[in-house]
Amino acid sequence: MADHYHDPADLKRLRDMKQLAPTEFQAWAGLDKIVGREDGAIPHKYRELMAIAVALTTQCPYCIEVHAKSAKKAGATREELAEVTFIAAALRAGAAATHGLMALKLYEQD
Repeated sequence: MADHYHDPADLKRLRDMKQLAPTEFQAWAGLDKIVGREDGAIPHKYRELMAIAVALTTQCPYCIEVHAKSAKKAGATREELAEVTFIAAALRAGAAATHGLMALKLYEQD
């Protein structure tokens, strides 16, 4: 048994998932491919930085690993990675605050 919850060896199970739900798997895999596009209006490096920001907010360790490595290959710097981390953190904090406003409103309703 693994020492940690997120075990990179679990990714081998994607083969099983592909066989169990092939149509859905292909749709999902296609979505991830848009990050790596080289011919879009948004340069690849920025696509990877956005993917890291999303991965940080969704807290997907596999996505963080894949997109951090891809961002490096696309020319992203350590400074850009640090900045994107705090931008994602700021937006996550903003979402918590706005949901706090909603909680207060719901609390005050009769």
